[in-house]
Amino acid sequence: MPEVIFNGPAGRLEGRFHPARKRNAPIALVLHLHPQFGGTMNNQIVYQMYYMFARRGFAVLRFNFRGVGRSQGTFDHGQGELSDAAAALDWVQTVHTDARACWIAGFSFGAWIGMQLLMRRPEVEGFISVAPPANLHDFSFLAPCPSSGLIIHGDNDKVVPQKDVQTLVDKLKTQKGIVIDHETIPGANHFFENDLDELIERCGTYVDGRLGLTPADYLNVD
Repeated sequence: MPEVIFNGPAGRLEGRFHPARKRNAPIALVLHLHPQFGGTMNNQIVYQMYYMFARRGFAVLRFNFRGVGRSQGTFDHGQGELSDAAAALDWVQTVHTDARACWIAGFSFGAWIGMQLLMRRPEVEGFISVAPPANLHDFSFLAPCPSSGLIIHGDNDKVVPQKDVQTLVDKLKTQKGIVIDHETIPGANHFFENDLDELIERCGTYVDGRLGLTPADYLNVD
């Protein structure tokens, strides 16, 4: 799990990168929750999602948005963080040049940033959006959403009510040419306390289904 520092629009950004063993393996970028509410790349959901992709052979990057940890800059209410995410994806593509595909996964604020990024990057073929804050941010930019993906949240989420996520899902499901999978974890709150294993298992099952993987394909990763 090499520590990496790469250039972002507001200065250096700190990350962790797991290289792929195959030259043409897909890329995954994992984005953390809100920087002003304790969000970092070491959040357990982000950390476990990172390893979920690594076990499936992806080249994976997680990083701290500007102003978090050793990343330079200050919080920019989403606009700068979107630029950070674009710079992070650029960096992975320069070190893993033969990737055949790209995925984006984000948790909460990171899900909002990730879905904006996939609108700008046609190479993104899949996404995982964990507890997207549909009540706090405008998702109308997904018109249309260019990629198929998974939206997953808990039905006991007090930060993002289930009805707001359902409204977003219903809107996306009317769009043609993509498939939106939607899963709800009973009893789970916004941070998936006591439900992290089920969250990661469901996300992994989704990736396996999209890529045709089985547990026999998994890698041992540290």
